Amino acid sequence: MIRKVLVANRGEIAVRVIRACREMGIETVAVYSEADREALHAKLADEAICIGPAALADSYLAMEKIISATVVSGADAIHPGYGLLSENSRFAELCEKCNIVFIGPPSGIISRLGNKQEARMTMKGAHVPVIPGSDSAVYDAEAGLEAAREAGYPVMIKAVLGGGGKGMRMAADEAEFEASFYVAQTEAKNAFGDTAMYVEHYLTRPRHIEVQILADSHGNVIHLGERDCSIQRNHQKMIEEAPCGALSEKLRREMGETAVRAAKAAGYVGAGTIEFLLERDGRFYFMEMNTRIQVEHPVTEWITGIDLIKEQIRIAAGAKLSYTQEEVKIAGHSIEVRINAEKPEEGFRPCPGTVTGLHLPAGKGVRVDSAIYSGYAIPPFYDSMIGKISVWAKSRKEAIRKIQSALGEMIIEGVDTNIDYQYSILNHPEFLAGNVDIGFLENMQR
Repeated sequence: MIRKVLVANRGEIAVRVIRACREMGIETVAVYSEADREALHAKLADEAICIGPAALADSYLAMEKIISATVVSGADAIHPGYGLLSENSRFAELCEKCNIVFIGPPSGIISRLGNKQEARMTMKGAHVPVIPGSDSAVYDAEAGLEAAREAGYPVMIKAVLGGGGKGMRMAADEAEFEASFYVAQTEAKNAFGDTAMYVEHYLTRPRHIEVQILADSHGNVIHLGERDCSIQRNHQKMIEEAPCGALSEKLRREMGETAVRAAKAAGYVGAGTIEFLLERDGRFYFMEMNTRIQVEHPVTEWITGIDLIKEQIRIAAGAKLSYTQEEVKIAGHSIEVRINAEKPEEGFRPCPGTVTGLHLPAGKGVRVDSAIYSGYAIPPFYDSMIGKISVWAKSRKEAIRKIQSALGEMIIEGVDTNIDYQYSILNHPEFLAGNVDIGFLENMQR
């Protein structure tokens, strides 16, 4: 059994994990930087330990400090949340060596799936459809050009160890390729310390569909339906919904079964998502696998009634899945909107500051995940996301009305936010009609 969990994260996901642990009767330990001394997650946990200055490298990314805090506090497990160290195989390996339960997949699986090229080959071996592209890493533009010719233009150049939209560039033709390649490679080197790249055919305005999976250490794997994450800015998701209205029941079943097959091929254990790109003709391709809980997990919890954080913890403790595939029932429709402290009209400039007034929406089928409160000073050192609103209703039409109402009710004073910008998306005719793809925002802004 897991008795005490150290939450190696901050913000709303740290609060979310602490609440789940409380409901399971598990003690919690928060870690915080000097800038987060007054943060909600540090106040809610049973214990809180300062692990260093504001800079991420000196606090939330300082593996040895987090391991030391775990040992000192007597915690027997670490939940990494999302981002930060959640997909860091070295950190997971450190936990394993120190006999600390890492609430996530084993380090070897994180390493294998974190390498985009290796993940791609694993999926090809399991007959999971992959986007045409290079089957091995490329390190220079000459080799990349050859791969691009085989894949067919336009192409996307990606970092093998990439993520978060970094180390990615599109090349429409050979004339653009060399410059795009070296820009992407330089960015990859700066962000990930690695220059290995791969090249794949660029799909023109597909939908981004991800399938949530759960897998235990006893060989059981299930999927919990899909989420449409097509509303994105610079490869960062902004609005997510489940299920995807563009899928027929046949295609939904096929994507779910393919996701389970992919997870089994990887030997996966824990909660994760299989990311697909879906073309208008119904063809879909594996993009990557995320080996952690996702920001948008609430929409899946809404439509299935399954608490993904609790399942993560149970799986990490060695338990079998609480559900079989037949017991997973999808009901209704859910939409989530991310709230950022930023100024969209000024290039989405982050806007840290003190929250002087706050009113959060409520009501049946409305959920707010946030770590802000009136008087809270949003620090300038971290991601600008300060919360998210998610709703559930019987239909997509009702869910849209409910999220519009909830967003209109939300008041955050003292800092600029993207609330009005998100509201404009939710009222856009094409969004209302369900005609979205990954190029939606780019077209909306023209």
